[in-house]
Amino acid sequence: MKLNTTLKAVVLASATLVGSMAFAQKGETVKIVFMDPLSGPFANVGVNQLKSWQFVSEQMSGKNNPAGVKIEVNPFDNKGSPQESLNALKAAIDQGYRYVTQGNGSGAALALSDAIAKHNERNPGKEVLYLNYAAVDPALTNEKCDYWHFRLDADTTMKMEALTTFMKGQAKVKKVFLLNQNYSHGQQVSRYFKEGMKTKRPDVQIVGDDLHPIGAVKDFAPYVAKIKQSGADTIVTGNWGTDLTLLVKALNDAGLKLPMYTYYAGVTGTPTALAAGGEGEVYVIAYGHSNHTGDLGKVGADFKKKFNDDYYTYAVTNGVTLLTQAMANAKSTNPTKVAVAMEDLSVKSFAGEVKMRKSDHQLQQSMFITKWQKVDKKNPYSVENTGYTFAPIKQLDPYVASTPTSCQMKRPS
Repeated sequence: MKLNTTLKAVVLASATLVGSMAFAQKGETVKIVFMDPLSGPFANVGVNQLKSWQFVSEQMSGKNNPAGVKIEVNPFDNKGSPQESLNALKAAIDQGYRYVTQGNGSGAALALSDAIAKHNERNPGKEVLYLNYAAVDPALTNEKCDYWHFRLDADTTMKMEALTTFMKGQAKVKKVFLLNQNYSHGQQVSRYFKEGMKTKRPDVQIVGDDLHPIGAVKDFAPYVAKIKQSGADTIVTGNWGTDLTLLVKALNDAGLKLPMYTYYAGVTGTPTALAAGGEGEVYVIAYGHSNHTGDLGKVGADFKKKFNDDYYTYAVTNGVTLLTQAMANAKSTNPTKVAVAMEDLSVKSFAGEVKMRKSDHQLQQSMFITKWQKVDKKNPYSVENTGYTFAPIKQLDPYVASTPTSCQMKRPS
């Protein structure tokens, strides 16, 4: 891939800042261990995201990043389990890994963040840095924040602030059914939606608020029947992976077409299920979308050409850009120096400037509302080759979704 315009700008900025030392690490190989489910009910998502990390890292290696480093991403299957994540972390550290990335499951994320903090405290000189690309539990950048954890995704409070700001203006939303996975993420989607709508649209009724076991429900027909019986005119769900795909299939089977607001309708498998039901009113709140043009559009096109799969975890692009810019600024690949350089670091992204907030290590970024529809000239990307796409209908600047933090960051001496 040619050096894209975003990276050119980053390289120029880096050269200005550090002059002839910008490529002090040129030729080094930075190894990142990827820990997410590569087996079990969410394996299809994990495999896609592993390919995303490996593909983007390969494309942005060497002369295509401001530090001039080669980036290598290797997988460890954590099976979606906090305990398996801890086992994988120990094995990775024993093998010399200093950078970890993970995202599918806040339970695993919290376990990793805590274990990495303890390891770093006990092993000065062997510190590990954790790039969280998708686990959105607000605790990770609030009461359980840690210096070595950096979140690339927007947390649940940020996404829900953006979503409820948009839904405030949707007059036909009157009766909402909340259906979510029964773990921290799903519980928080429910909580923060109710809090946000109480202040923005107190007239909206919550006619259902159900939590179901994560990755364990094979038939969502009973939940769909309950939604229908409730008289809901809108569904809100933070479900992802097979739990959202099977919910959509059950809605299709019941012929129940209600507006649905989601976080992860673009994730592997769900677009194909949506397409089976035709054009429906399905919305996604996210920090990106499938119809970006320019640099990110080319990444998506090249990814699909190579894998016949969709590139939808755009946090990977921001993550590699931030990491390599921090390495260039620090003139080092040492995680202790890179962590310092990453704080308050701003870079150009596919959606404007993003900034890694120093106070809690939460990336500040634009948010998008997209809507499911047939592809057209303006929105040509065919998601999962279905002939449908997620078209952007509203972009919200970073300040709109930015939420305060209670983090009391303890920095190493």
